[in-house]
Amino acid sequence: MLILDTPPEARFDRIVAFAADEFDMPVAQISLIDHDRQWAKARVGIEPCEMPRGNSVCGHLLDKPQGLVVPDLTADERFHDNTVLIDEVGLRFYAGSPLVMPDGHVMGALCVMDRRPREFDATDRAILDALRDLVVMELAGQGKGDDAT
Repeated sequence: MLILDTPPEARFDRIVAFAADEFDMPVAQISLIDHDRQWAKARVGIEPCEMPRGNSVCGHLLDKPQGLVVPDLTADERFHDNTVLIDEVGLRFYAGSPLVMPDGHVMGALCVMDRRPREFDATDRAILDALRDLVVMELAGQGKGDDAT
């Protein structure tokens, strides 16, 4: 994945900032996932920019084309004992939409997160998916244009 470990780019930063504002969530990121790790190409409201794939919620949606919503991480058996996300980072809510490239490869996710449990309805999912589509278009065009801003 040629985009891993590249510097921040305004085109991706704008999308995550908009997602955080749109959903009134303190955390949003574009996560790219390889065999061993999750790396944030763009993020607001969260550190670090990289973590082992095993600690990542985004890694769980790679085989879920419909995305993944976890209203309360502490109440979900997949994540309730994830001390990195819950205790260290303080996350409780997660919603992610997979970055499915034109060739079918899932590169990662656009996700929004909160420090409290919450709901995410069908309209919210549709908006997140539309923003995800913008990310995929930018990633698919990687190297074909420039980041003028």
